[in-house]
Parts: sequence; C-alpha cells; structure tokens
Amino acid sequence: MNNEVVEISIVSPVYRAESLVDKLIERITNSVSKLTDSYEIILVEDCGPDNSWKKIQENCAKYTTVKGIKLSRNYGQQHAIQAGLDASTGKYIITMDCDLQDQPEEIEKLLAKSKEGYEIVVASRKNRQDDFFKKTFSRMFYSTLGYLTETKQDRTVANFVVYHRKAVNAMASLKDHNRYYPMLQQMVGFNYAKVAIEHAEREDGKSSYSYKKRLKLAIDTILTFSDKPLRLTVKFGVFLSFLSICAAMAMVVLYVFSDVKADGWASLALLVSFFSGIIISVLGMVGLYVGRTFESVKHRPTYIVQEKLN
Repeated sequence: MNNEVVEISIVSPVYRAESLVDKLIERITNSVSKLTDSYEIILVEDCGPDNSWKKIQENCAKYTTVKGIKLSRNYGQQHAIQAGLDASTGKYIITMDCDLQDQPEEIEKLLAKSKEGYEIVVASRKNRQDDFFKKTFSRMFYSTLGYLTETKQDRTVANFVVYHRKAVNAMASLKDHNRYYPMLQQMVGFNYAKVAIEHAEREDGKSSYSYKKRLKLAIDTILTFSDKPLRLTVKFGVFLSFLSICAAMAMVVLYVFSDVKADGWASLALLVSFFSGIIISVLGMVGLYVGRTFESVKHRPTYIVQEKLN
C-alpha cells in the first residue's frame, strides 16, 4: 500500500467496461481536480473477459493519479470494492460503479455533505434509469432483505457513497466473508446522510450483473446478515405440530362420537410426503448456514491481487 496520504480516493470496480474506462477516468479527473490536487483513482479489474485491464494499464502510464488493481479471478463486485478500499489512502473515499450511471459530476455534492460532519454519505437515485425487470427485482430484493434482516432498506441507494476514513477502517474490522456494503454501513453506525442525485442512463452496452448474480448476492447477503429464516422455520414447525395435535384430537372425537372412521393409504401417503418435504427443507436451510460458517472459519482471503500498477 502507498504510504502517501491523499485527500480523496475514488474506488471503482471494473468488469467488462473496456469502452468506458477512458471516459470514466476523464470525467472523474475533470470533476475531482476542481476540488483538490490531492486525489487518487483506484480501478479494480475483476478479471473480466475483455480488455479492460489493458485500458487501465494505458491510463496508469498516462496519469500518475490512476492506480490499477487486477484480481486473480472474478470475485464479484462487493469484493472488488473491498480490494479498492483496502488499497486506498484518502481521508475521504468515494466508491462508484464504472458504467457512468453514477455521474462523477455529483461527487462535489456528496463530498460537500460529508464535510458537514457525516462519516457516510450515500447517493439516492430518485429516478433510476433501469429497465422494468431490474427495478422489479430490486424492489423485491430490498423488501425481502429488510424483512429478513429486520433493517430498513432503501432501494434508491447502491454503491455511490462517500466514506470518511474512520468508517472505512471500521468496516475493514468486520471480518464477514461475504461483503455487502449497504448492510456493513448500518452495522458500523456513524453519522449517515443521503443526497439526491440524478441517475444517468448506461453509457455503453448492457449491465454485466446478471439476474443469476443478483440472486446469488441476495441469498449470500440474507444468510450472512440474518438468522431470521431459521427462526421462521422453528415457528412454522411449531405451527405444524399444533395443527397435527388438533387433527389428532378431532379424529379421536369423530371415532368415539360418530360413525366416521379415518382410514385410507392415500391420506397417510400425502401426510408423509408433506412432512418429509418440510423436514428436508428445514435441513437444507440449516445446511446453508452451516456451509456459510464453514467458509468463514477457514479464514481464506476474500480476494487475491494478481497485479498492481502505480
């Protein structure tokens, strides 16, 4: 890590953004250079299939303020952000996506709010320029995450954030194997503020964040930050037991006081199948949590750096 401390660090994970790197650096430079001469731009290439790293190399040779980090394989956006935060030296650290939907020109507004005494300032995208399915999935994800983690989630907030160094150090001290920074922000506390910004359309191509990746992120986040699914299965098990007791009492009453006889293999087979499915589901959920615990206790690094520039 560079020991030279700068005023502002801008961290952006890069994946399949070969056509955007030059414009991203140009717009960040034009915006931040108006605020201070002491800044660094850290681009973390998450081992994508295109020539994004070559573009980062070219810009690192051209600008001393640009630093490049290439990960050894694809670790995912949140771990790429972590790599950039770990390498940053700034008093204020800004994270943003590389697709330019988070506009670098809004940095000044976020930074001004941070200097009012807020350690975490997030950008709130009031008019998201995303397609219908992405918006719908986002709404479902944040509603489910908020319910299961018993926290308040804001779907207008993503990765465009200004952190004070104190907040970054606090989040680094949390050793969760699966990182999800909107949740980590809530866990560390500090003074928190939101600033409304304009959300732009994607400059080029389509998002590389597929629905499969988003679903995996959702499952990992829920399992990492909440045990409520386990508590819900316990309540469901108690409820089923209560229904079973009620049904047994009803059968006894019918047997004693009426001519109705409870028999038949079909009903028995249905009951066995139903409860077997419940048992397997509960065991599967417990297995997921055990698997996450197993991953955590191995203390493997959450990312590995293949190469650094500048």
